[in-house]
Amino acid sequence: MVLLVMLPAGSVEFWPGWLFLAASLGATAAIAAWMLTHDPALLERRLTVGPAAEPDPVQRRIQIVASVFGIALMVVPGLDHRFHWSAMAPGLVVLGNLGIVAAYALCFLVFRENSYAAGTVAVEAAQPVIATGPYAVVRHPMYTSASFLGLFGPLALGSWWAFWPGLALVAVLAARLVAEERYLTVHLPGYAAYRLQVRWRLVPGLW
Repeated sequence: MVLLVMLPAGSVEFWPGWLFLAASLGATAAIAAWMLTHDPALLERRLTVGPAAEPDPVQRRIQIVASVFGIALMVVPGLDHRFHWSAMAPGLVVLGNLGIVAAYALCFLVFRENSYAAGTVAVEAAQPVIATGPYAVVRHPMYTSASFLGLFGPLALGSWWAFWPGLALVAVLAARLVAEERYLTVHLPGYAAYRLQVRWRLVPGLW
């Protein structure tokens, strides 16, 4: 991540990049440390991730597209800084990084509530339906957290141009969510009833 963010900028003076990396890597390290001590099985599940790990070919293709937009979200701001494509107020950069921290905080709440929050779309034997914590508000809080990264990442990295890959990433996540819902409805006992219990997929009052 450090190279993706900083190399395109061509300068160590790209301070939004350093702030974003501090927020993202710091939060990631804290969550990983918590999983290591409190739920190592979840940590193992999260390490199985990426297009190659997906058993479903549809999800594999979605993951490939999501990876492309995710990389673009990291690379474009550095290029924006180097070539002066756009300018953003420092206050918006700080706001964006607060959004990044909020995204990771929600991610932590998801992990604390759901030990089966794997990095791939799959159902394990005896896996329960989780309907507590953030899952009582929306059916896919992990995707809500990931969407925060797509929406707040461009602000955090100080680039208006980065909203193009950021918004595209959110759209791809929505497509992944819909495909995952179809899978879970068929393969996870009790999920169909849970869909009736919790109305909203991603954002309360919106979708």
